Amino acid sequence: MQKSLAQMYADSSARPSSYLLGYPDIRSMCQLQVEQLATQLPSITVWSVYNDLDRGKSRIGAGYRQEQLSSYTEISYLESELWWIDSLPSLQLSELTIASSYNAYVFPFCQQGSHPEYLLVLSYQPLLPSQQQCVEQSAQLLSHYLVIYKEYSRQKAEIQLLEQALQRSEHQTRNPLALIALYAENLRLCLHTGAEQEQAKVIHETAQKLSSDLKSLLYCGQQAKLQFTSCDLRLVLAESIQDLQPWLEQKQLRVLYPNAPITLAVDRWQLKQVFDNLLSNAVSFSPEGETISWQWQIFRNEAIFQVRDRGPGVPPEALEQVFAPFYTQRPGGTGLGLAIAKKIILDHRGSLWVDNLPEGGAQFSFTLPC
Repeated sequence: MQKSLAQMYADSSARPSSYLLGYPDIRSMCQLQVEQLATQLPSITVWSVYNDLDRGKSRIGAGYRQEQLSSYTEISYLESELWWIDSLPSLQLSELTIASSYNAYVFPFCQQGSHPEYLLVLSYQPLLPSQQQCVEQSAQLLSHYLVIYKEYSRQKAEIQLLEQALQRSEHQTRNPLALIALYAENLRLCLHTGAEQEQAKVIHETAQKLSSDLKSLLYCGQQAKLQFTSCDLRLVLAESIQDLQPWLEQKQLRVLYPNAPITLAVDRWQLKQVFDNLLSNAVSFSPEGETISWQWQIFRNEAIFQVRDRGPGVPPEALEQVFAPFYTQRPGGTGLGLAIAKKIILDHRGSLWVDNLPEGGAQFSFTLPC
């Protein structure tokens, strides 16, 4: 049974955020949560520790001390994490005996080898059940922000890699395209009027268009370069279908999509690349004679799009990699199409993800703000 668009939206909302409106200032958020928590507890010290992905190391992200610890030795011992127990359950508050002078409570966010992430509370008095619940709620909120922070850092690294790949591609193809355009124009001028001269003209114009499109592709992700206009994305999809018509006819595929228009303010050229890449991916993996279906709907303050194919689906181990630059399962694929599509959607403050359908095939879904 296929999910409705509303159900699909609800499922996506429960996931770690696939896009962020700005850099997640995890340090400020940790500090705020720690200070608020410390004022509600009879605590000596509250601190959170997380892995700083930007610096590649673990450090104390935020701390609050109402009283100084009794000695520098105790501070050093706590920071050394020699008291850490690998069997501590993640996302659950545990009480530890670290020193006889105070009570210690630890909430592990996750455990990553020698660099665990956690919230630590030290108190002279045992915490009441209600106070322990307060610690758990604050820690769970911090855990959620850490998930967002890690997702942001991962996407940031992927985008940087993609930008480098695009710059390299543009540099490597700029001169060959310029030569093709130049020689095609020279050939046109040397030929007599007729079909051959017209073909040379088409080659010249095509090379120039490719050069222009490649330059536009480099602007993907630069907010200042986005050119928002109001356009009917149904017509944009129709153009993508028309461009792939020979391939669709070769595989005897049908593409179904709603008759209802859907008008949004987007960068039309860039959204065309998204439709091209997602449709091309669906065509590539669809068996002959099958159907590719598109759906869209306005839900809350977002437009939700999805495209389904009847192919083999995405291997479970590849679900987290399909949008990574240079990762591909398509014969002859470059591994850039889906990465570029995701980058464009992110730049439009949307979200793009993939699921396998219970009845077989893959479903790519993305949202755009209205």
